[in-house]
Amino acid sequence: MEVRVRYAPSPTGMQHIGGVRTALFNYLFARANGGKFILRLEDTDRTRYGEEYVQNLYDTLAWLGIEWDEGQDKGGPYGPYVQSERFELYKKYAEELVEKGQAYYCFCDAERLDRIRTIQTMNKMPPGYDRNCRHLTPEEVEANLKAGKPYVIRLKVPLEGVTKFHDALLGDIEWKNEDISPDPVLLKSDGFPTYHLANIVDDHFMKITHVMRAQEWIPSTPLHVIMYQAFGWEPPQFCHLPMVMGQDGQKLSKRHGATSVNEFRARGYLPKALINYVAMLGCSYEDGRDIYDLADFENLFKIEHLNKAPAVFDYKKLEWFNGQYMRTMSDEDLYKATLPFITGTGDAAIPINASEQFPAPKVGPTVSGVKLNEDGEPVAEGLTPAETKEKLLQLMPLIKERLHFLHEAAEMVRFLFTEPEVPPVEQIIPKKLDAAKTKEVLLASIDFIKALPTLSHEESEALARSTAEKLGVKLGDFMMPIRMAVTGSKVSPPLMGSILILGTDKALERTQKAIEKF
Repeated sequence: MEVRVRYAPSPTGMQHIGGVRTALFNYLFARANGGKFILRLEDTDRTRYGEEYVQNLYDTLAWLGIEWDEGQDKGGPYGPYVQSERFELYKKYAEELVEKGQAYYCFCDAERLDRIRTIQTMNKMPPGYDRNCRHLTPEEVEANLKAGKPYVIRLKVPLEGVTKFHDALLGDIEWKNEDISPDPVLLKSDGFPTYHLANIVDDHFMKITHVMRAQEWIPSTPLHVIMYQAFGWEPPQFCHLPMVMGQDGQKLSKRHGATSVNEFRARGYLPKALINYVAMLGCSYEDGRDIYDLADFENLFKIEHLNKAPAVFDYKKLEWFNGQYMRTMSDEDLYKATLPFITGTGDAAIPINASEQFPAPKVGPTVSGVKLNEDGEPVAEGLTPAETKEKLLQLMPLIKERLHFLHEAAEMVRFLFTEPEVPPVEQIIPKKLDAAKTKEVLLASIDFIKALPTLSHEESEALARSTAEKLGVKLGDFMMPIRMAVTGSKVSPPLMGSILILGTDKALERTQKAIEKF
């Protein structure tokens, strides 16, 4: 039997980490078993539906490199793959359940249902429908239908006994039928199916063999099993994935930081890093490595390697993955990846939920001094596009080891394309030096800067150490005032390489301005 799994989101919001993890695990399971991964849109919630959310779904999966085999855009033998185009099918099978005596017409209006809810709340009773219309006689039903009275179709949930199902991760699960939502609506009065009906019908006719979804869906599964039994259909194998939690043990949300994939993109994460980390959230792999390609996961993924316990999302660990992947990039690839953040275009222009705790990244021309021209090429003041690109490419090997996020490149290249203000004297002075000694360091740095173009990297480092020793200061206290003078910041690419790309004349000019402050 061919493995067939699906990711079936409701396009009512942007794609978040939890959904992406579900999509990824389904995709990996399909690939590991030579099966098919289906992308289906459950778009029956029209009040919150948005075309932008559909596009975000496609964009997100494409950015991550997750390819689907069947879907509305790709076609397939069991389409359409959008629920709103399958209404006749849902109506047919809801009515079939009525004919089988497994469901019934309910004519209760909104006023009566509100009254029931009020009574239940006041008396602290369990919520749910009171099954009033379950007991209508065939004659009463026929009279209401002939009168054109609006109705919904409700499922007959067994009044006694238990419903059992096997979960591939959690084992056998048993649910008392009296604890299941009493007779939920399958087909609404406007002809729209509820999630439960559409989900079951679609999974059956799309020949879904395994349903892998978050553990928050466990309470719905007994109801789904009852529906499969009512139709006389074989249910798929269920696997409820561990939840994704924040460090505080609560369900991951924006209070913990970025959770939508757009936020991660806008904050300078690489898709490979996100895939690598998310694939390991709640799942282990045989060889114990940290770094994997998507193809590795496709070969290694197994349901038995999933963890039952919730997975904790660790932003620091993800940051580490991001840095590791940037270190492996070629200079050209890193240039292409950082350019949108340097120029404030592409992913850097995606709106994010900035806050005091999670501020927006500093990106774009006002930060870097580099913008895109009409031809889509980078250009800085006083430089041609070709010269600008050349300098950026020269910087890539210097910033590569220091980047944690792509957006940090904008500030790191700033010194090269803008004239930084001379920092206040107190910022130039290292903690263990005074103003007089710091000025002495800056004066000595003039000969040091002049010598750099003729020296190898090793010779430059040796000269820096020997000059610091002569001055009686530590190497860090020698380099820091020079860094502040030349780049205007305590954080910059490696100093000696930065000076050579900037040019010694400009570096000396900035150093002299700093000396004049003392």
